[in-house]
Amino acid sequence: MACVALTSCLIIVAARAAPREAQPPPMAVTTARISDFATGLNNPRGLKFGPDGHLYVAEGGTGGDFSTVGKCTQVVPPVGPYTGSPTGGRISRINAYGYRETVTDTLPSSQANPASGGDVLGVADIAFVDGELYALSGGGGCSHGVENIPNGVAHIGRHGHWKLIANLSHFQMEHPTAVNQPADFEPDGAWYSMISVGDDLFAIEANHGELDRITTDGRIHRVVDISAKLGHFVPTAMVYHAGDFYVSNLGTFPIVEGSSKIVKISRQGNIEVVATGLTTVLGLGFDRRGRMYALENTIGNPFPTPFTGRLVRVRRSGDLEVIASGLQLPTAMTFGRDGNVYVSAGGFGLPPQGLGKVLKIELPFELDGDHE
Repeated sequence: MACVALTSCLIIVAARAAPREAQPPPMAVTTARISDFATGLNNPRGLKFGPDGHLYVAEGGTGGDFSTVGKCTQVVPPVGPYTGSPTGGRISRINAYGYRETVTDTLPSSQANPASGGDVLGVADIAFVDGELYALSGGGGCSHGVENIPNGVAHIGRHGHWKLIANLSHFQMEHPTAVNQPADFEPDGAWYSMISVGDDLFAIEANHGELDRITTDGRIHRVVDISAKLGHFVPTAMVYHAGDFYVSNLGTFPIVEGSSKIVKISRQGNIEVVATGLTTVLGLGFDRRGRMYALENTIGNPFPTPFTGRLVRVRRSGDLEVIASGLQLPTAMTFGRDGNVYVSAGGFGLPPQGLGKVLKIELPFELDGDHE
C-alpha cells in the first residue's frame, strides 16, 4: 500500500485486514488497570489537562459533505477527494467525574473519500499558553473540502469563539519540505501534534514531515525539515523533556513490526535516534521520574486493527515493557496530575457520532518504585 500519512492510512479498511500473529513483547507484560474515563467523543485526538484541572480533548468531529473539486488541487484517489464542513471540529472539556461539555464545535471538519474508509479530520491537538487555549486545526483547507478556512493554529476565546492566528496551509505551500510523496500528498498538510514550550507553540506535521514553531502573535518558523534528514518519516507524536523535543513516527503501510522510532530533536534542529523497535507510535510521554512511554496504535497486524494497541515503557536499555494492551485504535496520550495515563481511543475508523472515548490507565504500583 503506497499511502503513508496518518490521514491517508488510518482508515476503516483496518477492520477488514486479516490479522497475523503478533510477535511476543520484548519484556514481560505488566498488567495495568484500564477504565473508561469519558465517553461520547467524536474521533478524539490530542488531549491535555488545562490550568483549571479539567481534561481538554481535540476531536476530529463529524466530517462534512461540501466538495471543492475543480476549485483547487485535490488529494489523489482513493484517499481524496475529501469533503468537508466549516464547522463540526470539536474541543471537549471533561471534569474529574468524566462529565463532558463542549468548548466549541465550530472548527473545520472533513473526511476522506469513502473508498478509503472516510477518515475524519478536524481539531488535531490543543495546548495552553499563559492559561489561554490554542487549537491545531487539521481538517481545514481547500484540499479538505473547506474552501475558505485553512489549516492553522486558532486561539479559543470566551464562549468557544475562535480566531485563526497562524495560517499553516499557506506556510507549507510557501515553504515546501525536501521530500514528499505525490501518491498521497496533502496540500494543506496532515497536522498531528502541538505542545507549548514557554510562550511558544510547536506543531508536528506528518505528511510533509516538519516541526514548526508558532508564536501567539502568528509568526511561523520551521525548526527542522525532518524529511530532509529522515526521508518520509511520517512524524506524529511529540513531547518536550529536559530541553529537547522527542518525536515518534507512524511508519509506512503495510505495517512492519518494529519499524517505528523515537528521535530527539534539539532546539537547533539536530536529530538523534534514541529508541527503535516500536510500531505505529501515536503518543509519547514522560512520567515524574523521567521515564519514557510510547503509545502504539496496532501490533501484530498489517493495517490498523481494533483492540491491538498498547502502552509501553521504553527503558534506557532500549527494551520495551508492555504496560497495557488490547487498546482500541488509540491516537494520543497525556499524563494526569495523578500520575496516570489518559488515552484517546476510537480516534478514527469508527462512525463519528459519539463512539470515541478517553481511557484511564492506572500505572501499576511497582512501576513507581522500580529502577533500571
